[in-house]
Formats: sequence, structure tokens, C-alpha cells
Amino acid sequence: MSIRPHHVAVIAYDQLCTFEFGVAVEIFGSRRADVDPWYAFKVVSADASPIRAAGGILMTVSEDLDEIRRADSIIVPGWRNVRERPPERLLSAIQDAHARGARLLSFCSGVFVLAAAGLLENRHATTHWRYVDVLAEMYPGIQIEPNKLYVDGGDILTAAGSAAAIDLSLHVVRNDHGAKVANTVARRLVVPPHREGGQAQFIESPMSEGSVDPISKLLDWLRVRLREQHTIDSMASRVQMSPRTLSRRFLAVTGTSPQRWLLRERVFLAQQLLETTNESIEIIGSDCGLGSAQLLRLHFRRLLGTSPSAYRVSFRGATHGVATS
Repeated sequence: MSIRPHHVAVIAYDQLCTFEFGVAVEIFGSRRADVDPWYAFKVVSADASPIRAAGGILMTVSEDLDEIRRADSIIVPGWRNVRERPPERLLSAIQDAHARGARLLSFCSGVFVLAAAGLLENRHATTHWRYVDVLAEMYPGIQIEPNKLYVDGGDILTAAGSAAAIDLSLHVVRNDHGAKVANTVARRLVVPPHREGGQAQFIESPMSEGSVDPISKLLDWLRVRLREQHTIDSMASRVQMSPRTLSRRFLAVTGTSPQRWLLRERVFLAQQLLETTNESIEIIGSDCGLGSAQLLRLHFRRLLGTSPSAYRVSFRGATHGVATS
């Protein structure tokens, strides 16, 4: 028996955003980690080849939209003009793919393609903060999450701004192959495996050039000391700030409070340990800094909607691929 790889197709078209397209290629097309099989990856074109991508780049794509009939996941990078209705052939192909059970991902303004296909009515979705008002105006039936880096709707997943395409892609890899593999991919990309907070932290003016952000240093320091106990006062002392200033700066950088950030990181660490070790729930609760199995179960269920034991069984029982004879 062999395992058929999960087929991923990214759609290309004239005026393609090369950054978002590159994210799809890098993560699903070349960042294989230590997984066999990795994703089977193809580029399909919605327009006649060659197409002109951003920056005047000419691309020759050998596959057309018919190829997405074989795809298990389909990625829609940023659409070229949010006010322009995508070609009916593209919309029809995406509708057919969704009807047969394919997983759909949009990056940034790619959400407008899914919306034009009528697939987001009464569903939660996100996009770049610059396009939120336009999306709401054109498609009032969408439940827009303006501050989310990405929204996982199960069969349809949407990412916010361009860099959030990385966050969503790592989330998909994490769901498909586990936290350890997602972390490996993130390290090769030299990005954090999980970013806390939402888009609000990026809308304000960035720090001045050459400045060093003490909060970022604090986050790195905390991540390797999650088992230890940290208070607002101890964290503030670490970065030589008052507790009030720390809370304000922490919120600006991460979009959340220090204690909530710590809790999410500890639960995330628990996920990794449940996937990769046979340690008891009690030991994992202690190793994550939550103190006990009871608290681990409480926060795990609150944040992830399941128990640690059920998560371990579900993850280890999952087959990451499709079995074929």
C-alpha cells in the first residue's frame, strides 16, 4: 500500500502578486521537512500563458484550470483588482472544486475571488485591513474578522495581509503534519512558527529605523522559559519598564496581554509534546508551566475545543495522506 500525497494547486493569473505566489511555492512546493510524501504541488493558470506577474515578470504556466480537478487544496493568491469580477471560468472551477470537497485557501485579496464565487455567504473570513471596508460593501453577507491574521473555516481558509499567507500556510502544515513539522518549515523560512495577535498591531506606524524592540527580546526569552512562572512585575523588571508600560507595549506588539500570550504559548507547547512524546498529561502540564493536568485540560479545551488526551489520540491516529492500493 502506498500513500498518495495531498495535491495542492496554486492559481496564477495576469498581474499576479509574486510574494503571495512565492509563499505557496516555498511552503507547499519546496519546503519538504522530513515528511514522505510531502505535498504534490502544481501551478495552474486562469489566463493564457505567458502571464505577466507583478514587476513585469513573464511566467509560462503549462497547466490550465482543468488541472485543479485533481487538487485536494487550492490556493488563491491576491486578486489583481478587488473591484474586478474574476472570469466566470475561474469562478466555475472554484465552485466545482468546493462542491467535490477540495480545501480552498485565499491569501490577502484572494478572498474576493472566493466571495465572487458565492462561497463565503454567512461565513467568517478575513482579508488585508486595507480591503475590509470594500469587502463588506461588496459582500455584506460575509462575517468579516478584520483583526485576524487568518480564519480557519474548515474547508475554506482565508489569510489577511501578504505576510499572513505564511501564518495560514504554517497553520495548514501544522494541521496536516503536526507542530514538529510546521516548526521545521518555519525554521527554514526563518519565521516564527506561530504569531500571536492580529492585524491591529500592524496598522499603526512601525518603530523608527535602527530601534531595538525590548518586547520582541522578551518574547524570545519567555519562549524558552515557559515552565517557569512569570508575573507582570517580573516581566516588567526584565525589560526595565513599569508594569503599566509593559502591558501597553505588549498589547501594541502582540495584540494581546502578557498573561494571555503566555497561556497560548504554553498550550501550543503542550500540543507539540502531545504529538512527539509519550509523557503523561500531568508531566506535560508541568513542563508547559501550567502546573497540573487539571489546568492543562481546562485551558486546552477552552482554547482548542478538545481535551489533551483526545488531541493525542486524534493526531496519532490521523493518516497524513490518502491511502491507495
